Amino acid sequence: MAVRPICITGDPVLHNPAKDVEEIDDEIRQIVEDMYETMDEAPGVGLAAPQIGLDLNIFVYDHEYEGERLRGVAINPSLELGQISNELPDPDTEVEGCLSIPGERYPLKRAGWAKLSALDIEGKPYTLEVDGWMARIFQHEFDHLQGILYADRLIEPYAQEVQGVIAELGWGEPGLAWMPGEDCLEP
Repeated sequence: MAVRPICITGDPVLHNPAKDVEEIDDEIRQIVEDMYETMDEAPGVGLAAPQIGLDLNIFVYDHEYEGERLRGVAINPSLELGQISNELPDPDTEVEGCLSIPGERYPLKRAGWAKLSALDIEGKPYTLEVDGWMARIFQHEFDHLQGILYADRLIEPYAQEVQGVIAELGWGEPGLAWMPGEDCLEP
């Protein structure tokens, strides 16, 4: 297993849809193990393959849900969502961050319910229906597989603010990454 560098916004792999995994072989299993290790070291609650520079339709997740640790991999996932409210996001309870925009957090409205359908590491299909933060995590990671970062979904004034931060830090260019365990997340 190995911790891998995490791509920062601007790298093309983060802004294009990922490709389906054709076969779950030893290479894919190793990638998934590396993704878990990278997510844990970052630390994060989810990580998509594009975030480590791979245009593969895979994400991993790890979060407490209904009193249990829900840790897994979603290969070639699909996602059904509940309705997203038209209300403004709560700046205290609906704040989100992203390992590809390290150190920044902004309010974002998400659906309160999600149904994930995917393949596990053995290639077996599974379905999970979740709500709350777990639903948010699934939406965030699934967006990565569509080439969408959470910053792309922000409303004003947050959208303009994050773009200013990205410009100020010199992000938004291809090839930028940070290394969990070595680099600091704070800008």
